[in-house]
Amino acid sequence: MFRKAKNIDTAFRQVRQLSLFFIAGCILISFFALYSSQAIFTRSQQRIYVLAEGKALEAYGAERKDNIPVEATDHIKTFHEYFFSLDPDEKVINSNIRRALYLADGSAKKQYDNLREGGYYSSMIAGNISQQISIDSIEVKTDSYPYYFRCMAREKLTRVTSTVTRSLVTEGYLRSVSRSDNNPHGFLIERWMILENKDIKTELR
Repeated sequence: MFRKAKNIDTAFRQVRQLSLFFIAGCILISFFALYSSQAIFTRSQQRIYVLAEGKALEAYGAERKDNIPVEATDHIKTFHEYFFSLDPDEKVINSNIRRALYLADGSAKKQYDNLREGGYYSSMIAGNISQQISIDSIEVKTDSYPYYFRCMAREKLTRVTSTVTRSLVTEGYLRSVSRSDNNPHGFLIERWMILENKDIKTELR
């Protein structure tokens, strides 16, 4: 009789221990699953997909200081393309210049006013001249703030009877500002100067 009761007690303890192990295992698995899902969710939140030409491209976030040279170079390139890429159409010229002036301070506006008062844009329209710019190189020094830059490019002026190639060299400084739709890089060009803008080649059409 006592032997049977002892066996029942032993079996009960074994079942209880097994149940406790099972419950502890379930708790551990649940915590692991929660931790893994949280980690996966965090990683997925750090991913950004950019739609370019119908394709979804994955982008990764980074601190601004890591991207300053790249963003600064693209800001300078964009400004020069807007400022110097012109067609013999007043609306096109005004649209491009307006976009360019969002990226620079009054020094760019002063250059624009000088060109306009000198009849540069009106002569382009009257002569059906198109102007395109090709950037050769952009040097940005980020060791001191504001960041100094020098841009070297070539302009191609297509006239009715000829094509003129010009050498263009500009310099200025970059100051950080708030990002916006008109200024996505968050830079402003200051003290911008045209150091050289001279004809280097003329070809008859």
